[in-house]
Amino acid sequence: MNLKIRQEQIEDYELTESVVKAAFADAEHSDKKEHELVNRIRKSNEFIPRLSLVATDTNSNKILGHILLSKIKISNNNQMAESLALAPVSVLPEYQNKGIGGLLINVALKEAKELGYKSVVVLGHPEYYPKFGFKIASLWGIKAPFEVPDEAFMALELSENALNKVSGVVEYPSVFFE
Repeated sequence: MNLKIRQEQIEDYELTESVVKAAFADAEHSDKKEHELVNRIRKSNEFIPRLSLVATDTNSNKILGHILLSKIKISNNNQMAESLALAPVSVLPEYQNKGIGGLLINVALKEAKELGYKSVVVLGHPEYYPKFGFKIASLWGIKAPFEVPDEAFMALELSENALNKVSGVVEYPSVFFE
């Protein structure tokens, strides 16, 4: 299988959402509405088209996976910092555990860094995301706006010491809670 990672196009939206829905159909910690979240993020001011990527099979052009990074803020009483949320990353069930999700994450993080973003936050599997450099967000004093296990809420610096003077609560856009 030959993979190509490319920016998602408007004509991909419906198919991408079906990939996201299928990817989370049997997920244990899921409300089964991640595809609706993707749709809402795309319609928001926090959407960054260059950070909505799909993995396709170059032979069939079939979309096998998708990743989305969107704008968030980290704030406390004294400061506010822009960051990105990695949510969600999706791979069709029959193609999972073949490295597609990891490839999507690596390409998206590289693209985010090229666009000048300094950090990324993720709520995810504590055994998976550290492979990409994510660390427990609380190391920087960064907290989720809701109750989550500390080890599942992580952050990544895209440039050295980007989070050294950042702390506070992550402010997800309202589209995350609709």
